[in-house]
Amino acid sequence: MNIDNVKSQMRKGILEYCILLILNNEKAYASDIIRILQEAKLIVVEGTLYPLLTRLKNMEVLSYEWIESVQGPPRKYYQLTAQGQAVLTELGTAWDEINETINHLKKI
Repeated sequence: MNIDNVKSQMRKGILEYCILLILNNEKAYASDIIRILQEAKLIVVEGTLYPLLTRLKNMEVLSYEWIESVQGPPRKYYQLTAQGQAVLTELGTAWDEINETINHLKKI
């Protein structure tokens, strides 16, 4: 069994949930999302994040707005939509159920 591959698949499986958790509190620029994920020890590169943000926007889970920057061109800041809030709630419930299952199995 390739443990690194399994770990990678597990991280990919929770990435959308993690992004929604970050955007639940405030809008964020893509590089801020990457930094917060890295601080949480979930390493994500721009080549992974940008397509995911675009897909979530196309699904109307996220929206964005351009905000002027003092350090260059305007920046695209992402935020949850009302639908995104609903998805976040559902994913939170799913995470709690998975966590409960894993904790139960670890006790066997």
